[in-house]
Amino acid sequence: MNYEQARFNMIEQQIRPWEVLDNQILSLLAVVRREDFVPPSCKALAFTDMEIPLPPQANPGQCMLAPRVEARLLQDLAVQKHEKVLEIGAGSGYMAALLAHRAQQVVSLEIEPALVEMAQRNLKKAGIYNAEVRQGDGAANLAEAASDNGPLRGPFDVIVLSGSVARVPEALLALLKVGGRLGAIVGEEPMMRATVVTRVGKDALRTTQNWDTIAPRLLNFPEPSKFSF
Repeated sequence: MNYEQARFNMIEQQIRPWEVLDNQILSLLAVVRREDFVPPSCKALAFTDMEIPLPPQANPGQCMLAPRVEARLLQDLAVQKHEKVLEIGAGSGYMAALLAHRAQQVVSLEIEPALVEMAQRNLKKAGIYNAEVRQGDGAANLAEAASDNGPLRGPFDVIVLSGSVARVPEALLALLKVGGRLGAIVGEEPMMRATVVTRVGKDALRTTQNWDTIAPRLLNFPEPSKFSF
């Protein structure tokens, strides 16, 4: 397989037509080797317009998001070199790798121990040392996440949820600096909205929703009550 041609096709045929036009983002996608972050059995699918399932299958539904979704979230959040980023849902470590190239520091939480090891291994292989993957539940008490590595210290300039949630979690919004942005895919099937919440003041938030997509749920985040009559 010609990986460089496949990478070029991914960028030009999937990502650019999805209104990802930031040349720095497009150049980054050409540099970070996505094929090194997919499970070996899925390597031929690394550049396809689809979600790639991740092991183990104890929690089916965990996956790498489609490349165009990752790229557009990255563009929307406009991460800067001096910024500190929190990611919820490390998966294979690919999004953390992209964020690390843009940010000063990345902390990525992953609930599944096997994926923590996978992400750590992939980031080390890629030569990325400003991204730290911790085992922890992003839907739980973040102050206790990965206590073996010390407390998870905010606030953060950027928070990325690498999966969907029913609503934007208040506990995560509380970790945003003034000027900080949280990016998530919010809602329920058949339509979810890519959502960016910006803290514009100590007690003031601004929300924008510019595009629609669908993504698998992050584990353990609350779902809306369903009433039946």
